[in-house]
Amino acid sequence: MRLEIDWTRCDGHGLCARLLPELISLDEHGFPVFTDRRVDQQLARHARRAVAVCPRLALRLEQTSPSHPVR
Repeated sequence: MRLEIDWTRCDGHGLCARLLPELISLDEHGFPVFTDRRVDQQLARHARRAVAVCPRLALRLEQTSPSHPVR
């Protein structure tokens, strides 16, 4: 899976970074910065929770195809 964000929706609430600090930090304005967009199986539950609580529905998880590796 891979994390994606709709920047037109994100208001920088920062909940995603609090729930998934392994993959997301915040910039100086409170907007998410991804250290890695790939979500391994160990973090999948936390990533789904971060997506679910995003107040602006800006964060989403997309399935990645084995034939198309994530960059």
